[in-house]
Amino acid sequence: MTAAAAKIPCTIITGFLGAGKTTLIRNLLANAGGRRLALIINEFGDVGVDGEILRNCGIDSCPDENIVELSNGCICCTVAEDFVPTLEKLLALNPRPEHIVIETSGLALPKPLVKAFAWPEIRAKVTVDGVVTVVDGPAVAAGQFADDPAKIAAQRDADQSLDHDNPLEEVYGDQLMCADLVVLNKTDTMSPADISRVSSDIRLSLPDRVKLVPAREGRLSIDVLLGLSAAAENDIANRPSCHDNEAEHEHDDFDTFIIEVPELASPAGLLEKAKSAADRFGVLRLKGYLAITGKPARLLVQGVGTRFDQRFERAWRPDETRLGKLVVIGEKGIDQAGITATLLG
Repeated sequence: MTAAAAKIPCTIITGFLGAGKTTLIRNLLANAGGRRLALIINEFGDVGVDGEILRNCGIDSCPDENIVELSNGCICCTVAEDFVPTLEKLLALNPRPEHIVIETSGLALPKPLVKAFAWPEIRAKVTVDGVVTVVDGPAVAAGQFADDPAKIAAQRDADQSLDHDNPLEEVYGDQLMCADLVVLNKTDTMSPADISRVSSDIRLSLPDRVKLVPAREGRLSIDVLLGLSAAAENDIANRPSCHDNEAEHEHDDFDTFIIEVPELASPAGLLEKAKSAADRFGVLRLKGYLAITGKPARLLVQGVGTRFDQRFERAWRPDETRLGKLVVIGEKGIDQAGITATLLG
């Protein structure tokens, strides 16, 4: 076996808040076809909600010990402290995983993480099979993150010292420009005209080598997502970023906090309050789970702005307290007390 063949491939799943990364990964696990997978989950917040969604899913190809959460901040800012030791831990498993999937937080820039794969201590062991960027189709169609991605990319290329007014645009643009595959998600909630327009806008920002595929609820074949053989760590120069001239980046433009929610008779009232809070206080993202009286399973809730999805997922375990937990993410200075009072009032 050659050195290249011995490397374990890793897929980086990136994308903006609420784009559907966790749902895509869950579908991937459910259709792994017996392939041994491992997950590294970079939760933005104090509680590993995404890890809870994926853990104990009963999928033999990815047992609990193959799922590792990093909750100490953005993975691209803590590569040396958190990511490399975590990778080493997974590589020491017996049997070793055949493929490692890394879910970054919605605020992570993928390029610093890709660069870490070129470090000598891990370069001989793993390779970046591909960077998959998941795009929230309806949100982009509504112009929430970028009205004209092509013009934004051109401005960044022309002036690397440009002071961008919208940090969300920077994150979205960097995730697109580092991708090997872009997934236009939630197309089932978009009109054909919006799908065509958003696809054309995204395509203008991508090099020819990058594929753009539509998806509904993150449902894509494992053969589409894995096996790209991009070796992205050897292709850093062709993945521009608006942060290329910065020694590091910070996420001081965002706040995140946790709200504990007592068991509810019905979720309807809280979801209406959540929509009101999102509209009034500018909540960017809300995700978590709720306990509903008389229901044996947790209710998974995920919201972007005033748009919310809900579904029952795994059953509550006998040793768990039936208590809901919601992660709220907003821009710096968001009114945490006001949001909490609105949701729990």
